[in-house]
Amino acid sequence: MSRLLIVNPFASGVDEHRLAAAREAASRFDAVVLLKGADTIVASSDGAVVVCDLGPPALATAGAGDVLTGVVAAFLAKGLDAATAAAAAAVAHGLAAGLAPHAAGLVASDLLETLPRALS
Repeated sequence: MSRLLIVNPFASGVDEHRLAAAREAASRFDAVVLLKGADTIVASSDGAVVVCDLGPPALATAGAGDVLTGVVAAFLAKGLDAATAAAAAAVAHGLAAGLAPHAAGLVASDLLETLPRALS
């Protein structure tokens, strides 16, 4: 996000102002933005914002964002609008991580195993 918004990542910026950064990106690029982090933020170009706080720190692992992207894509393919698809995917992603049998050492394939239960 820092690079998209041309913010120095070593200065006060995206990490300290995540909500403002997501809103700025959504407005600037006329898009729905999903900013993954401790709280996943979904911002729309119309100013609407959803914050999902279900994601545990274990989601900060290689491939977790790829799984999240796949869930968003699946919801879009089912006909959901972009903001709803992104917000629903963030919730499903967080719930799936919470259902994993182990929090430490979570890998992307763990999410694939727990996603069906998170979606039911």
